[in-house]
Amino acid sequence: MIIGLTIVLLLVLFLPFTIKAVEENLESFLFLMGLAAAIISKVLDGPLFFKALQDPIHISLAVLIAGLLFRWLQTPIEKGIMGLNNAIPSRLFLALIVIILGLVSSIITAIIAAIVLVVIVSVLQLDRQSEIRLVVLACFSIGLGAALTPLGEPLSTIATSKLNEDFFYLLRLIGTEVIPAVMIFGVLAAILVKPKKDKYGLISSLKAESYGEIIIRAVKIYLFVMGLTLLGAGFEPFIEKYLLGLSPLLLYWINMISAVLDNATLAAAEISPLMDSPTIKAILLGLLISGGMLIPGNIPNIISAGKLNITSREWARFGVPVGLASMCVYFIVILIFG
Repeated sequence: MIIGLTIVLLLVLFLPFTIKAVEENLESFLFLMGLAAAIISKVLDGPLFFKALQDPIHISLAVLIAGLLFRWLQTPIEKGIMGLNNAIPSRLFLALIVIILGLVSSIITAIIAAIVLVVIVSVLQLDRQSEIRLVVLACFSIGLGAALTPLGEPLSTIATSKLNEDFFYLLRLIGTEVIPAVMIFGVLAAILVKPKKDKYGLISSLKAESYGEIIIRAVKIYLFVMGLTLLGAGFEPFIEKYLLGLSPLLLYWINMISAVLDNATLAAAEISPLMDSPTIKAILLGLLISGGMLIPGNIPNIISAGKLNITSREWARFGVPVGLASMCVYFIVILIFG
């Protein structure tokens, strides 16, 4: 059984990063891998399958509803962005973009927050370096903030479900670390991003999404979370054998591989209800912080980079130093406060 799960784990870790066809069909791939893991572990039964059907409902509906609302309100939103940008100091506005998107992503989902970010960046028409810095900092903020509720992103949905906890569990567990980080990324945006001097007459060139694109995205998220639920249940024996005894500090640094792999996949494979709170916190913080370092690490990164044509090298040039510095700071925080 362990050999089979090891093979599944290696396929999950490396195929999306090395084979383009797998990356483009990640949701279907993870569903098949989750099914395989559950079968190998002999845990696939009626209750688990029902749970896998149930877990994605809330986040998929949130993505669908938010996507429709955003499509209907895109023009007023763009006008509002231009009005606010002209009404308040530019650097304050940049900080507020990062902070507000980070905080509301736990309600409107990380995906919708990333789409709003793309619209804002398109409206502002910053120089290339400033645009990349704003997007990277905002994606760090969104990736962290979205983890505070099960609605925010697949990682938080899976973590809450696997631990059988309530809606506000993650807010209680990591809120005191995440919310200050969101604020700090906002301050960094105000300092490191150069505002456009001429604020007037800004026009977005972003095309509105079709209804088909919105529905397909919601369906993909449903399949994605369903696969992660099966994957997490299937890997319980693997976790019990190899991860339960590891130091939380070691797990924190191991999870820096989240920079190149989607953090929800890793959360599904690593988190277990048998772990204590410090271990779960270390796992989550390692995944969330490093997830912003490179484009594949998080869904907001993928959406923003794709729509704004940001290359992997452009992202890494700024994202890696910011992520490494953040990892070091939070390692010190974990050492001091536990």
